[in-house]
Amino acid sequence: MSEALSNSLEAISEKLSSALSALIAETRIAHGELTMTVEPGHLLSVLGWLQWQGEFKILVDLCGVDWPQRAKRFDVVYHLLSLTNNQRIRVKVMVGEGEAVPSCARVYPAANWFEREAFDMYGIAFEEHPDLRRILTDYGFSGYPLRKDFPLTGYVELRYDEELKRVVYQPVQLVQEFRDFDFMSPWEGAPHILPGDEKATVATEKKP
Repeated sequence: MSEALSNSLEAISEKLSSALSALIAETRIAHGELTMTVEPGHLLSVLGWLQWQGEFKILVDLCGVDWPQRAKRFDVVYHLLSLTNNQRIRVKVMVGEGEAVPSCARVYPAANWFEREAFDMYGIAFEEHPDLRRILTDYGFSGYPLRKDFPLTGYVELRYDEELKRVVYQPVQLVQEFRDFDFMSPWEGAPHILPGDEKATVATEKKP
C-alpha cells in the first residue's frame, strides 16, 4: 500500500471516528482498505451520514458472509464509493441466525436487489424491505445455497413429469458413489488405480 493511500485512509478513519464515535464498534485498515463495524441498530444512521456528510453516494455492493461456528453467524458487508473524493469504504454488520438487519433501500435504492440476493442465498432478513422475496432461485426452492452447511446436491431437484405434464419438485436421489468425493490435490495423483489406468500399466510392462 502506498504512503499516500495509507495517509488518506488514516485521515478518513480519524474523521469518521470523530463524527461517529458513538455509533462505530470498530475501525480497521487492512490490505489497503478501511472497514467499519457497526451494530445493526446504528446501521442506517452511519450509512446516512456517510452518504450526505462523507460524500459516499454510491453503494457498489452488498453481500453476506457465513461463519457457521460464530455466535453471530453472518456478516452483512456494504461497499461504498465516493466519486467526489475517489475513496472507498466498507461497512460491516454482524447478525445472528434468525435476526434481522434494517433495510437500507431508502438510503441507497440500489440495495433493494442486493438485499434480496442476501436473503435468497443466506436467509438474512432485512426489516422494512419493500419486497423481500427470492431473486435468484425459484419460489419453491428449499434452503439457502451459499450457507456453508448447504449440501452440494441441494435438498430437492426439479424435473418435468410426463404423466402430470408439469414441472415437479422431488427429493434428491443419488446413488452413494456420486456422494463420495476425493478432495486430494490434482498434482499428487490418485493413490489407487483409476478405471482405465490398468491399460497404461500393462502397456508399460510390455516395453523391453
